[in-house]
Amino acid sequence: MPFSRPGRRVAIVAGVRTPFSKSGTALKSLSAIELGRACVAELVQRTNLQGESVDALIFGTVVHSVLAPNIAREVSLIPHLPKGVQAYTVSRACASANQAITDGADQIALGHADVVIAGGSESLSNVPILHSSGFSDALVTASRAKSLARRVQALSRIRPRDLVPVTPAIAEPSTGESMGQSAEKMAKINAIPREAQDALAYRSHRNASAGTADGRLSAEIAPIWIPPGFDVAVSSDNGIREDTSLEALAALKPVFDRRYGSVTAGNASPLTDGAAAVLLMSEERAVSLGYTPLGFIRSYAYAALDPGEQLLMAPVLAAPVALQRAGLTLADMDLVDMHEAFAAQVLSNIQGLASRAWAERAGFREPVGEVDPERLNVLGGSIAIGHPFGATGARITTTLCNELGRRGGQFGLMTVCAAGGLGFAMVIERT
Repeated sequence: MPFSRPGRRVAIVAGVRTPFSKSGTALKSLSAIELGRACVAELVQRTNLQGESVDALIFGTVVHSVLAPNIAREVSLIPHLPKGVQAYTVSRACASANQAITDGADQIALGHADVVIAGGSESLSNVPILHSSGFSDALVTASRAKSLARRVQALSRIRPRDLVPVTPAIAEPSTGESMGQSAEKMAKINAIPREAQDALAYRSHRNASAGTADGRLSAEIAPIWIPPGFDVAVSSDNGIREDTSLEALAALKPVFDRRYGSVTAGNASPLTDGAAAVLLMSEERAVSLGYTPLGFIRSYAYAALDPGEQLLMAPVLAAPVALQRAGLTLADMDLVDMHEAFAAQVLSNIQGLASRAWAERAGFREPVGEVDPERLNVLGGSIAIGHPFGATGARITTTLCNELGRRGGQFGLMTVCAAGGLGFAMVIERT
């Protein structure tokens, strides 16, 4: 049964994002909060939305600020929105923006809200740097000391090794495997050749480059003026390589298994800064306010598997459920947009969707089917465009809806893999 029944139909009215920039480059001086605020402000302005009509703002992020952990509330405190807007933060690893969007959709379908802004933001240039436990313990003890002598005694226990900072790792706490190591393992298990990975990465850059040149991707981007002078504007993604080639990609060395590996910096998504947001409304409210929706949320599903198995395969378990809930099949999809964490992951997911064994794991007799490469990631994906963890889901949602409209398509499927062995799938409908 479609997601919109028995609840109300949920419309995706508009979407906006910042440029996506490799961490440590163009947007490094801006926090995730600042990126989110700029993105949401642009969304409100582009849609001529009255701030008073917004019932909630839901934002996703992965690397939370220690000083402001509820990024959604900080983003909502812009002049464009009243201070009474409900705002909360969600986190589902790389599917955090998807979680924000489906949370907002649920609230609308239930009749608890009519207008929701949902999305996410990430600044991987500004990850929190932690102290070692020895340094932290000494500082806490010194802060509680009741005399100068005891403070000095506590601080004297600090050793040089205690001063080494601890940076967050992109690794599974349960297994110790990094994302790249997990992708490398998937490539080996599923016999994904290096050549196929590089070919997918090349296609991602070519499609994203074409979409930027003709304005399809550029139209979704809100230029960001860089402080403190605000005299320089960043208006395009800086990870897209229009000049790349299969030969250049083939020349890159494997990163995670230097001897036998196939995952390189060229066939993986880069660490990225950026924000993205969409405007959701009940169908009735969208009509009454005069908006023409980009599309409607037909269905969605989440799934999970053992992180120690194939970390990024859970979309294969989520997709058949989302399609079943939509009452549709893969053959009905005009476009398919898969998050590209790694080319090895995308190709493994494609393989899994055509596998009877994976279908049976998801509780189905027949596999989802073969993904038509001509309908897949037609404007490129995260390998080229970039991947701010908390924002990617909203970026894909916007791009998929816009491209469905341009092509006169009716249905689109999107999938997102995420750390922790999590997966997401959503069916978008245009009518």
